[in-house]
Amino acid sequence: MSKIAFLFPGQGAQTPGMGKDFYDNSPEAKAFYEEASKHLGLDLMELCFTENDRLNQTEFTQPALTVTCLAMARAAMSRGLVPQVTAGLSLGEYSALAVAGGMEDLDAVEITAKRGRLMEHAVPAGVGAMAAVLGLSGDAILEAIADIEGVSIANYNCPGQIVITGMAEAVARAGKVLQAKGAKRVIPLNVSGPFHSPFLTTAGEQLGQALDQVELKSLTIPYVTNVTAQYVETISETKALLSAQVASSVRWQQSMELLIADGVDVFVEIGPGRTLAGFLKKIDRSVKVYNIAAWEDLEKVTAEIAAL
Repeated sequence: MSKIAFLFPGQGAQTPGMGKDFYDNSPEAKAFYEEASKHLGLDLMELCFTENDRLNQTEFTQPALTVTCLAMARAAMSRGLVPQVTAGLSLGEYSALAVAGGMEDLDAVEITAKRGRLMEHAVPAGVGAMAAVLGLSGDAILEAIADIEGVSIANYNCPGQIVITGMAEAVARAGKVLQAKGAKRVIPLNVSGPFHSPFLTTAGEQLGQALDQVELKSLTIPYVTNVTAQYVETISETKALLSAQVASSVRWQQSMELLIADGVDVFVEIGPGRTLAGFLKKIDRSVKVYNIAAWEDLEKVTAEIAAL
């Protein structure tokens, strides 16, 4: 019997038109987009389905991607595809938490809208930066940047791909040092701030206050938190972890290694893009990885997993 994990992508996966085919074909997905739009007072269908400038603005990206991932997950689960554990990269952790039963789907969309606003305005535009470092280990990067103030590791994505974050000048200086130390490439990311750095600590604290207004519920399955790369099995841990998450490193590689060691052998990435599937192939090529990014994927993936 396969052990299935649902995985949800983070910010950067968004794309115009995402979820439109689910809205058109799935009553569950259509109802959720409409419920969430009414709940937020924001036309999420226009935001997600059309070409527009707001989709790449953090305060709009986050609820848009969350509603899309959860609409897709609802459609998948209505077809009998049910996970034994969930995980999500950064923003995706909210979808993972909702599918794990710890938060109502509408509350997940609402709190990510607040999270997006807090992150968008935490540091003035242009002051912070992030960059992907290819070809060096996390330990090698930590050693190389130890004497550079204002830069740290944001994401441990997979072997050979680490993201650094911090003040723009410090990230640029670190990039030069890392290339001198053997990095294959250092690629600046198109982001509006130094996410997952200590500079977002205050935003995390404000997010914690917002989470006080959200009803957290007992988990029906465990999920894996980015902060520690460990299972969360009791909901009481969740608020502190989500508050810390915006200023902490995302331990994605370590999270996937935990799941694989625990016998998860089928991973289903739900949401636009194939980023997480790409990471998994670099972490362990032996596991089965599926993507549900379009309606036609849902038909194919549910049939293939049912046949395992």
